[in-house]
Parts: sequence; structure tokens; C-alpha cells
Amino acid sequence: MRVIDLYRDREYFRQLLKIGLPITFQQFVFSLLNMVGVVMIGQKGEVAVAAAGLANQVYFLYSLILFGIASGAAMFTAQLWGKRDIPNLRKVLSLSLTLSLAVALIFLGLAQLIPVQILELFSEDTQVITLGSQYLRLFSGSFVFFAITFSYALVLRSTGDVKMPMAVSVSALSLNVLLSFGLIFGKLGLPEMGVLGAALALLISRIVECITLLALTYYKRSPVAAALRELLQFDPHFMVKVLKPVLPVALNELLWAAGITAYNVVYARISTEAIAAMNIVSTVDNLALTLFIGITNATTVLVGNRIGAGEDEEAFRYGARSTGLSTVLALLVGGLILLARNPVLALYKVSPDVIQYAHRVMLILASFLWVRAQNMTLIVGAFRGGGDTRFALFLDGFIIWMLGVPLAFLGGFVFHLPVYWVYLLVMSEEATKYILSLPRFFSRKWIHDLAQTVSV
Repeated sequence: MRVIDLYRDREYFRQLLKIGLPITFQQFVFSLLNMVGVVMIGQKGEVAVAAAGLANQVYFLYSLILFGIASGAAMFTAQLWGKRDIPNLRKVLSLSLTLSLAVALIFLGLAQLIPVQILELFSEDTQVITLGSQYLRLFSGSFVFFAITFSYALVLRSTGDVKMPMAVSVSALSLNVLLSFGLIFGKLGLPEMGVLGAALALLISRIVECITLLALTYYKRSPVAAALRELLQFDPHFMVKVLKPVLPVALNELLWAAGITAYNVVYARISTEAIAAMNIVSTVDNLALTLFIGITNATTVLVGNRIGAGEDEEAFRYGARSTGLSTVLALLVGGLILLARNPVLALYKVSPDVIQYAHRVMLILASFLWVRAQNMTLIVGAFRGGGDTRFALFLDGFIIWMLGVPLAFLGGFVFHLPVYWVYLLVMSEEATKYILSLPRFFSRKWIHDLAQTVSV
């Protein structure tokens, strides 16, 4: 088959747009509003940026573990939806909720009891640690609500219902920015709380988001609207079947998130200016990745649906189309980042050193974006959608610790390199994953019918 033939399937593009476009839009709005939030916090100086950024590292680790659980569950629910097996779909939702809430309670307890000790892992700056621990204590109250929202949202997406989670999330994020503006600066009749206002705004918006999504899910009688007795039922035989492929995904996200956290420990230990620069760049990075998150999530659903329907070769073609599309679009987005560097950095009231570091990191970010986009589409999109969780675990969970983290620690602590050179060393992890993922994809060994194992 010629490459051009892969892109003549109108049904693929129709489904990709139906699922991927709302996710992309939601992620874009999320990243854009998050960037606005960082710019607002940035008006309070680099200590405020660093404090919020370090506290958000805990949230980052937590949210990626949740993503591992929920996306692992979504592998099943996408294939079960392909078979229209609603009872088992709801069983998977119940298991996802149980695991996610357990993780939420652990992180909530740690954030309330030892926030200072947690942030001391990242920084030695007492101002940053004091402010960051207050921020972490306040917004960690949102963890339980986010666990519920995230579990329902990913299962809804796997059934093709992406518009409702998107609308709820965008509304909640808009509320978050409005409240942040009022609470950070003392506007809109609200008290001026500085950076802590951003934490309170996040807590309120997460509560509103959770209540709204649940209300709409049950009001619309969605296939995901499980009764309380369905959510509370316990089937150990079913649980073992589901956990076997789901646990590698959760472990994958835990190891990968811990690796990214280790990178940020290195950046923060280099200097407060270095971690402030990386926090600024991360907002641009998140914005740049929105398109590929949409394509990746859509690919997971499309590939899973095709495998569930017994169309393995079509699942392979869907994965190939998405991978090629991501690569081309990433080259274009990388070019836009290079053009937008100076105007974006001009928005921040930080020191010249922070601007210089961020400028150089953004050059590396733009250069490697196409590699990262292809890795996302293959590993999280195709491999997970196909149930190949063990190989995905090796690529995403182990290579970061075998290569990326050791190089980051060598660069930062042994050779005392500037943050941008350390970031370049970190990109060797992405290059290695790229080289190893392509042969696996073309071998088709990643295609597994998971739904068949539980539909008995």
C-alpha cells in the first residue's frame, strides 16, 4: 500500500475529527488558560512562579498516575464499547474509580501532613518552600474531586462522547481563570491573596467541574451512568482480568511521572532562575502538545474500537495514519514556536537570566517536538489502544530511568551544565524511544483483543 492511500479514508478523518477535535480544543483551552494563570502569577515575581510550579509538580505526579489508571481502563472500555458490552464497561468504570480515589486519598494525606518535606526535595530556597507548601495544602483539596471527574471523562471519551466532558472542563477552566484574576489581585470584589488565590480558585473550579459532569452524565442517561449498586459491586475474578493489562499502564505513568519529577528536581537545584524558566517553558510546551494529545487520545479510541470489532488490519492503518499526521503537524508547530519565542517571553516580569534560559530551552523544545509527537501517538495512542501495555511500559517507564534521568543528574550535578544543556541531554530519552517504537509498530505485535478476555 502506498503512503498516500492511507489518507484517502474519509471515515478515519471523520472519526478522528469527531473524537480528536473536542479533546484538542479542550486541551488547548486548558493550556492557554493555564498559561494565562502563570502569567498572572508571574506578575508577583519569580519566587511566586517557582513556588506554584513546584507545588504543581505534586499535582503533575498525581494526575499522571490517575491518567495511567483511567487510560488503562479506557483501553477496555473502548473495546467493550466496540462490542456494545455495557455491563462490563460499567464494571471497568467502577474499578477505575476505586483505584483513582485510593490514590487521591494518599496524595491528599501527604500534601496535608508533610508539604514542606515534599517541596524540600525540589528546592533549598526557603521562600519558595514556604509559599509553595501553603499553595499545596490549599489546592490538594481538589484531588478527590479530580479523581472522580477524570475517571468518568475518560470512559465517556472511549464511548465517543467527547463533547460533554469538553464543555464541562472548558467551563470549569474559564471559572478558574476568572477566580484566579479576582483572588490573586483582589479584583471583582474578592480578597487579594496573591499566589494562594490561584490555589483556592483551582479548588473551587474542580469541585464545580465534578458536580456538573456527574449531573449531566446521569441526567442524559449515558451508557457510563452506572447505578450505585454497579459501582459498589466487587468481582475479584473480573478485577484480576482487568488489572493484568491495566497495572502496567499505571506503573508506566508512575515511573514516567517520577522521571519527569526527577528532571524538575535537577532544574530546581540548578537555581531558582532555572526552575522558573522551565515553568514558563512548560506552559508553551503544554500549549504546543494540545493538538497531539487530541490525535493521541482519538487514536487510542479508534484503534481500540477497531480491534474490539475484529478489524485488526484497519486498526493498524488507523495507527499509521495518526503517526504520519502527528509528525507533519509537529514540524509546523515547532516552526511556530521559534517565531513566537520573543513575544511570549515578553509577557513575563522576571529577570534577564530567566528569559535567556527560557529562550534557549524553547529552541530545543521546537527542534524535538516532532519526535515527541510521534512517540505520543505510537506509545499512548496505538500501543495502548492495542493493549500492548508491557512494551509501552518499557518505552515510557524504563527508558526514562535507564537513560534520561542519569544523564540529567550527570549534567546538572556532576558537570554543572546550564539548564538548557541539561534539557538537551533529557531529549536523548525521546530519541531512543523513537528508534525502538517504529519496528514494534510495523511488526503488528501490539494488537491484542482485550475485550475478549472479559466478555465471557
